Parts: sequence; C-alpha cells; structure tokens
Amino acid sequence: MDLLNTLVDKGLRRELPTREEALAVLATSDDDLLDVVAAAGKVRRHWFGRRVKLNYLVNLKSGLCPEDCSYCSQRLGSKADILKYTWLKPDQASQAAAAGLAGGAKRVCLVASGRGPTDRDVDRVSETIKAIKGQNEDVEVCACLGLLSDGQAERLREAGADAYNHNLNTSEATYGDITTTHTYADRVDTVQKAHAAGLSACSGLIAGMGETDEDLVDVVLSLRELDPDSVPVNFLIPMEGTPLSAEWNLTPQRCLRILAMVRFVCPDVEVRIAGGREVHLRTMQPLALNLANSIFLGDYLTSEGQAGKADLEMIADAGFEVEGAGEVTLPEHRATAVGGGCGSHADAGCGSHGEAGCGSVCGSHEGGDVCGTASGPATNEARTDLVAVRRRGAGTDLAPNA
Repeated sequence: MDLLNTLVDKGLRRELPTREEALAVLATSDDDLLDVVAAAGKVRRHWFGRRVKLNYLVNLKSGLCPEDCSYCSQRLGSKADILKYTWLKPDQASQAAAAGLAGGAKRVCLVASGRGPTDRDVDRVSETIKAIKGQNEDVEVCACLGLLSDGQAERLREAGADAYNHNLNTSEATYGDITTTHTYADRVDTVQKAHAAGLSACSGLIAGMGETDEDLVDVVLSLRELDPDSVPVNFLIPMEGTPLSAEWNLTPQRCLRILAMVRFVCPDVEVRIAGGREVHLRTMQPLALNLANSIFLGDYLTSEGQAGKADLEMIADAGFEVEGAGEVTLPEHRATAVGGGCGSHADAGCGSHGEAGCGSVCGSHEGGDVCGTASGPATNEARTDLVAVRRRGAGTDLAPNA
C-alpha cells in the first residue's frame, strides 16, 4: 500500500505526516489491519527495538476532585463507587511503589486528583519522591498533579522528579464538551511549564469519548507540536456513575489503528498504552506491542488492570523483552537533548516547537482517544464485565497488583 510505504519512510526520517495521511490510517479497513500494524511496527522497532518499558501508578489521593472531567470517576459529582482517600504519607507511597518496581517497572507515576497542587502539596510530593528514590535511586519518577502554578515544576525537579504528566485528552475544538472547569489552554500551559523546568514532558490523549477522526488526528498533531517524550494513549473505561458510562465505542481493531496513527505521527517518542487496554484491546493486546513501546503494569488509578504476572507473560510470549533499569528508553537524539531528555526543542522528530500526563483514564486529569469516525462512532459491545473498581493497593490494606 503506497500510503503505508510513505508513512514508514517518513517515520524513519522523523518527518511529519500530513493530516490527510494520518486520517487515512484511521480509515483503513479491517482487511488491511495487519498491514497497518506491520508498517507501524517497522517504525517502532527502528527507534525502540523490541523493548517494552513498564510503568507503575501510585494514586496518592483518590476522588474528592473539584473538576468536572466527564470521563473521570474522581470528578465532581461522580457517583462511581471508587476508593476515596486523602494524601498517602511518603512511606505509604514508597511501599506502594516498591511493588511495581519489584515487578519490573522502571518508572513510578505519582498521581493525585485535584485541579492542581498547592505549595504544601508540592512539599508532600517532594518528600514522597525523596522517599522512593531513597529506596531505589535509579527509578524514574513522574508526577501528575494537575495544573501547575509558576515555580512548582522547578520545585518538583529539584526534589528529584524526572517527568511531569498532563494529558491534552482531546482536540481543542471539542475540549469544552468534555470539561468546563478548566480549558485546553490551561493544559497546554502546564505541559510547557514542565518543559521549561527541564522535566521530561508526558502528555497524551483518551480514545473512546465519541470524537471524530479529525478530532483524534488534531490532538495527536497538537501533541507533536508540544514535543513530549511520552505519549500515553488511554482508551476510555466507561465507569458507572460518570457521564460517559454509556460510551462503548471502541473495538480492538479501532484501538490498533489509533495506536498506529500515533506511532506514525510521533515516531521516536515513548508511546504508552495506558488505561483501558484490557477492556478494549482484550486478546489483541500482544499485537499492540508492535505499535507501543510502553505499558502500565498492574492496576490503574481507580480501576483494576490485568494481573502483573499476565503482563510479563504477554510481553515474553509476543517476542518482546522488558526494558531494564540501565537501558535508556529514548533514542539518542532525544535522550541527550538539553533538559535531561525532554526532546530537542529545535529538532526533535516528534514535535518541535517550530512545527508545533502518566495518564490513566480512571481518574486523573488525563485521557484522550477518539473512537468516532467522520461518519459517526464505531459500534462495540458493552463489556461491563471487564470493568472492576480497584479495591487493593494504594489507599487499602490489601497487597497491590504488580
């Protein structure tokens, strides 16, 4: 297929596809799906080999959020029966993180619900970062605390944070339909603050909220402009008690096309399969490893994930290997850029500013994917049997899943 040959060539050169080419990937048929996966897989292997980076979420503060993000079970007015608790103490968070690290994770994502941190909250998280790194100095720590105020990103960097996550979630044109208590511009501003402070920026999207193909392509092109090192792709988990609980729009095939499109647009960044992979990709998860080079291990913020042991078996059975702590995730041209791996703002293949968030659907200010097409959303069977509220790990007395 000429389209796929063109996209592979562009991906190997870190050249931006056209909007029409990105849309064409989403419009491919199921008959062409394996060809699409194989083509995007060439780009993935060129930049990341067969390594899979493991990340582990620790929900520092669950529920009780004043924001109204429609996809989120921790939102204002949510009736979802999730765990609700205030800030974990540093030793509690460190203990929770240890389970993920023992399972092979090299990055810990510290997430807290809320509009954004107070200066006191930044102090709490700083102490938590120090506690985690005191137990394992090689671990990467990513904070995800919502909208940042001036100076807070710098303080997190000084405390030892390596990265900051804040997802765009959806296109600027439709953002107001999903959230009204803050703006798309607020999110962009926070990602830019992380960049400016020398933190590795992590920003992604949520699929499955009813967006059109155009919306999905637009948010990924916007991400390329922002130049994050990591792009988490969440697939909406329609949690009971949230406004989007009836949005069962995704199929496994649709999810694979979305991941392929993200890889073509952002060829040399860490593409992470985040919340919802078990619910929507299901038995097709191993194929998705040919597109993404990073996943979350174990449970998510407010929902359960696949057993950590099953994740590790899946990676091995699919012919991939877990990325070791001593290995550098990013290609050399990004890893050695000024700012400690935040990408070269002058020549980073996946989004220089000239071309112009450890995301997990179930409860952070992250999200983002699209499940609609120009003619309307795809149809998929509601699989509520695959959605389970997290009842173990952080905020409980039960052992975590890792």
